Amino acid sequence: MDVRRFVETDREALRNIYFESRRNAFGWLDPNSVRLSDFDRDTEDEAIWVAEREGSLIGFVSIYEPENFIHNLFVRPSWIGRGCGSELLTTCLKQLGRPARLKCIAENTKALAFYEARGWNTVGEGVNEKGRYLVLETVKP
Repeated sequence: MDVRRFVETDREALRNIYFESRRNAFGWLDPNSVRLSDFDRDTEDEAIWVAEREGSLIGFVSIYEPENFIHNLFVRPSWIGRGCGSELLTTCLKQLGRPARLKCIAENTKALAFYEARGWNTVGEGVNEKGRYLVLETVKP
């Protein structure tokens, strides 16, 4: 698996990963509210790294660098549990200063378990239009 910076020709594949992943894993969302174009809106002004395997994109991470904030980490559903998310997270953390933060919807228990297993700690919580979320932070490199 290779992790590299986003190039514009990656956009369509990443739109599909984002769309497919959210429809597959986010049971609390109305499936009709998920659009392919959401990727463009939700990654605007963010640095993006992509994971590629044998010429196919299998995941991505987007970060808002001024705040060391990981905004999105998504892996094609058929690649979950195969190290892609960990590799993307490791790569982006090497680029960020510390501490790094992210928000995770409280209902997303699989994602919370993923981050907690990698040393992330809950440092806050809140509520937005998507529901209750936890703020997680790591200081590990």
